[in-house]
Amino acid sequence: MSHFSQSRRKFISNTTAIAATAASGLTPQILSAAGHKSLNLRLHRDIQILDPGYMIGGAEGTTEKAIMPTLMHVRAGDSWEWEPSGAVESLGYTDPTHIAFKLKPGLMWDGGYGEFTAEDVKFSYERMKQSEWDGKWTAMERVDVIDKYNGVIVMNQSFGPFPFVALTGATGCIVCKAAFEALGITQYTTDVPAQLGPYKMEWKPKDRLIFTAHPNWTLEKPAYENINWILIEDDNTAELAYEAGEVDLTNVGPLSLIRYKKNPPADTTMRIVAGLRYTWMGMNTDHPKLKDIRVRQALQHAVDVDSILQAGYGGVAPKSYGIVPPGLVGKRNESKYSYDPKKAKELLDSSGVSGLSLTLQTLNRQERMTAALIIQANLAEIGVQVEIIPLDTGPFWNLGQESKGDDWKDLQLWIMRFGGAPDPYDHFQWFRKAQVGVWNWERWSDAEFEELYEKGIAETNTEERNRIYLRMGEIMEDTGAYLWITHEPEGIMHRSSIDPGILPDGRHDFRQYRSKG
Repeated sequence: MSHFSQSRRKFISNTTAIAATAASGLTPQILSAAGHKSLNLRLHRDIQILDPGYMIGGAEGTTEKAIMPTLMHVRAGDSWEWEPSGAVESLGYTDPTHIAFKLKPGLMWDGGYGEFTAEDVKFSYERMKQSEWDGKWTAMERVDVIDKYNGVIVMNQSFGPFPFVALTGATGCIVCKAAFEALGITQYTTDVPAQLGPYKMEWKPKDRLIFTAHPNWTLEKPAYENINWILIEDDNTAELAYEAGEVDLTNVGPLSLIRYKKNPPADTTMRIVAGLRYTWMGMNTDHPKLKDIRVRQALQHAVDVDSILQAGYGGVAPKSYGIVPPGLVGKRNESKYSYDPKKAKELLDSSGVSGLSLTLQTLNRQERMTAALIIQANLAEIGVQVEIIPLDTGPFWNLGQESKGDDWKDLQLWIMRFGGAPDPYDHFQWFRKAQVGVWNWERWSDAEFEELYEKGIAETNTEERNRIYLRMGEIMEDTGAYLWITHEPEGIMHRSSIDPGILPDGRHDFRQYRSKG
């Protein structure tokens, strides 16, 4: 199999083998899916950290949920509904601030670390309150252990979105307390101390992740014995791989979405998921070149976002006015700034800045590079020179994190995409003061924003929550640190013989994959 992320030429050379297989009357997909044996899926970026408390998300989250137990998960499909996981005998609210759970007995961690118990739940969830994802756990006070299999999650206040914010995603994955204690560790990267899920995972860096059915999982066996998650960073290469039969499922780039929707490959099902993602250009308010808010506001007015949406996303992605996705309370429908090169030049002149040159860093993806080129051209019109720096996933995701080195000190402009749970609270948490140097790469803070963040947790009235989150979005925009771009739709195509476990936001849950064959 090709190392797609490293060599497009290797992919092309493999087509001779594909042709030979096709001549036999069986496509590679039929060979892989027949008998529910294995699947080959496209992975768009390599993993970095599999610790639920310190991961990036996305690929890491999908991996964690396949190899670790959880109390609940989001049901695959189009609506946001949670249900108890296979490892749980019972789970539910006993009152607005208490969630009782009972684990199924006899589930054994690999590595000889014993049985999965309520102590693992307590250790994992209370540990999350001290992690980089602590914002998801603000409303939880503690976990009380009743006995080996029974426990209660105790909230410090009622917070309806808590299951979706904390428990159903990768942050709700449970680690093995005994393994941590035996190894003397407090966190880890990709060497998972102990696995327990429908699958166990082997990682081949810069190549693939291999999931095989876990022998310790005595509950319902996964539909596919093996899943090969193959790294193909480039969308176009992934689409060629799908058409050649080398992968059974891939995400589809925005510019290809319209084409495939009109004329999909044979034996293919297309899905378009609205998702909970948001894309923007960020500006480092701490950088000497960008400290003057008039400079940042000039950049906001100088960029033609409509042209980005047309050229980079084929007109299929909606324009955004903040981070809250469509369908959630707090979604903004307008911005205070608009494309106005004349005003941009006036703001820049009033700042006294001239001959400004900046760097713009972005993932090396087609739509991001197209956006970067338009931003570069637009800023040149007001006298700002921009150098575009395309990056692979590893270096990019380290840029603004102080713990990863010194890149954050000279970070200026970047194009970023985040996603989250179906509640605005989850999206705003990354822009708090505590996240400066972690995920708040814009490096600003605001007392009113912090106060509203706390109010949003406790508020239950929908209209008031809407007012709170609209104001928080306005505060973000008023920093001048954000150029809103889009809420990206997610296009997915897969063999029609597969019923993939696709969640409402487009993420995968391998536990819920099924075969139609």
